[in-house]
Amino acid sequence: IFLTGYQNAAYGKRYAERLATLRSAEAKAVPGSTVVTEAAARNLFKLMAIKDEYEVARLYTDGSFAAELSKQFQSYEKLEFHLAPPILGRRGNDGKPKKSSFGPWMLKGLRLLSALKGLRGTAFDLFSLTAERRRERQLLAQYEADLELIASALSPGGIEAAAALASVPALIRGYGHVRQASAEKAAGERSRLVERLVKATERPELQAAE
Repeated sequence: IFLTGYQNAAYGKRYAERLATLRSAEAKAVPGSTVVTEAAARNLFKLMAIKDEYEVARLYTDGSFAAELSKQFQSYEKLEFHLAPPILGRRGNDGKPKKSSFGPWMLKGLRLLSALKGLRGTAFDLFSLTAERRRERQLLAQYEADLELIASALSPGGIEAAAALASVPALIRGYGHVRQASAEKAAGERSRLVERLVKATERPELQAAE
């Protein structure tokens, strides 16, 4: 339901179908086991529901931000937003993204941006051109490919490796340069787990041949 609101019904269906395929494969390979599907449910959601520009805009304009302001302040003279949109590409002397200040007019811009979420991932999505968004798409595509590998390679001996591989996105944390660094470390762990899963799948076949 959340992903349907985040993007659209097709996006939510894509998530559900991925999990259904994996759930079926896990039940067939290891009856009664759900550990891989549960890990995939958490981590696929994480990669599909990233806090991008459209989601930030939605969070600021869905009423919760205004309600929180009302709780903390009876009144305020000026509203100022400090944001670091990747599309601006501003960086400080340390090379890290530099925040810019925006006045109360930004709320109108955020409302418009939230309404344009349907452009996310399309040819009309200007934010998709940034390096950060390209990396996010690559991470999701890689993870969906990994889920296909897991579904085809699941075996009793490989259940632990499969669950660990399905949990790799959990190693990716933070935003900007912090997220990029953790993603690079996660990539190394992913490679190790893919090899481990494949070996676990091949082992029963070798034993059968003997």
